[in-house]
Amino acid sequence: MKRLLLNTKVSNIYIISVILITILLLASYFSYAMFTVSKEKNNAISIVTGTLNYDLKVDGVSTDELVVGPNEEKTFTITLSNPNERMARFNFYYVGALPEDVTAGYLVDKDINIPPLAEGLNLEISGSVGASNVYKIRVTNNSNSNVTITLGVEVGLDYNDLSLPSNGHLFDEYKGKLLAELLLADNSNNINTTDKEQTFITGEDPNNYIWYSGKLWRAVSIDPSDNSVKLVTQWNISSISYNESSNTSFVGSNMEAWLNDTSVDGFLNNLRDPEKFIKMDSVWNASETTDPTKLDKTVMVTDPVGLLNIYEYTMSSSGVGVSNGYLNNNTIWWTMTPYTDNNTIYEVFPDGTCNPTYLPGSSFGIRPCINLKSDVGVVEGNGTIDDPYRLYGDNDKDLSGTLLSTRYSGEYIRLGTGENNLYRIVSHENGTGTKITSAEPLKSNGEFITLDYKKDNIFESFSPNSNIGSFLNNTYLNTYIDSTYLNMIEENTNWYLGVVDGNGTSYKLAKYVDVNLSTTVSYTTATIGLLRYGELMAGQFNVISNNIIYGTLTMINNNNEYLRVVSEDSKAYDYYPITYVFGIKPSFNLKSNVIITSGTGTKDNPFEIALD
Repeated sequence: MKRLLLNTKVSNIYIISVILITILLLASYFSYAMFTVSKEKNNAISIVTGTLNYDLKVDGVSTDELVVGPNEEKTFTITLSNPNERMARFNFYYVGALPEDVTAGYLVDKDINIPPLAEGLNLEISGSVGASNVYKIRVTNNSNSNVTITLGVEVGLDYNDLSLPSNGHLFDEYKGKLLAELLLADNSNNINTTDKEQTFITGEDPNNYIWYSGKLWRAVSIDPSDNSVKLVTQWNISSISYNESSNTSFVGSNMEAWLNDTSVDGFLNNLRDPEKFIKMDSVWNASETTDPTKLDKTVMVTDPVGLLNIYEYTMSSSGVGVSNGYLNNNTIWWTMTPYTDNNTIYEVFPDGTCNPTYLPGSSFGIRPCINLKSDVGVVEGNGTIDDPYRLYGDNDKDLSGTLLSTRYSGEYIRLGTGENNLYRIVSHENGTGTKITSAEPLKSNGEFITLDYKKDNIFESFSPNSNIGSFLNNTYLNTYIDSTYLNMIEENTNWYLGVVDGNGTSYKLAKYVDVNLSTTVSYTTATIGLLRYGELMAGQFNVISNNIIYGTLTMINNNNEYLRVVSEDSKAYDYYPITYVFGIKPSFNLKSNVIITSGTGTKDNPFEIALD
């Protein structure tokens, strides 16, 4: 019996020992395996039980559908939340292909998330509350029936990449409807297709207003070969002589240089992201003609920026007559068309007529012209003057905290007091700050203020003996500028006092001794000054309310007898004896640390500013 019992104990011990050894071996194996997996993928040994869920809401309602009516555009706010008690991974998408007449995409805005990629993103959990992301999706339905877009959501463990189902599609960024398509589809725009190379927009006031780079433009024509859109500024941006008095060529002219100047003084340099928005290899027809309704192709010029030719101006007025066409802005401005054998260039006059009357050495308004690329989209607006088209990439919303020095020529700023509190950006001449000018000449009780600019022959010094210098740096600074803004203004600014004669010499002489920019002209230092000849924003913008002659810093000869001025019809930079009285359009530099607190930079919603 003892032997039997002994054998039984040994057997049990043996069995137990084998089991223990096996357990230890298995434990060692799994420990090694778990350690190896943990090294390869973080958290891979986490144990998850149950089902992972998601919470999707559209405009605050739990649904997975975006419903848009016929010919309607809607923006949806989508909230994707993590209702689980642990961090999880999420993505969302739309199911199936979008109908042909439907455009959908996400908007980029402050405090709004960009939708995740196919592999998803992690939403964490804090206490018992899961994180949420908020997205904005805009849908444009150009069809005649309701459209429903169904959303899908994938959810999984935070350490595993997700993947889209075969019928799932990620939203791209919303870039809007193409400008050419909107212009051609608007029934209020009279479309002239008789020219196979340019489809013209005609009429008295079509819906062809565009706000781009701080300026209001009109769409003139569409190139059917690539759907690029030709724009011209609504108002005169500046005014200079076209060329030397006996030279009508656009190539090598003062005008070509000014339009395509890439220095701080030039128009092209002060456009927003020109290579993104405009055709840098645009071709312009600068051929001569005696017939405004016909233009051959004898002189073709390749430049980013040009002017309208007289044929384009005439065609835009088709059916209503040139005097009633939308391009007539009641000022005088240059075209790029010489009159054959007459040493003159066609100008458009305040009554809308177009005649080759003046030599190229005369000075008139400039309305720059560009060709927008065909893929530029419209994200806002209806093309009217009160709601112009806003372009994708040039429709900034929340600019709070942005340096003013990063913004663009022409944008509006609120500054000053009462009726004189609207200003526009000129340039960033000093490199870090922002040069601005009053949007209109100064007023008092609705009437323009005028002043004799000179006294005792010392206009240049801005001294108390100079009427304009004393007024700007004493009366204006202390009366017209609210104390809130005084410490934003640079005190020591150089104001260039160049001399530009009346024979078509370069606009650059207002700032430089020679056109090679080697040496600057004489200057005076003051807080407040004036714009000079050829400077941006030195032109008539809206002659209906801005019907006054105002002076510049630039003299016409060396004995200080005549001053370059901007006249009420933009026979701008005509010259007058300095003893006359003129309107006053102050200019000054704001400091480099001035920031935007609100506003979008348009006339109706100007930037509000503060010191950082």
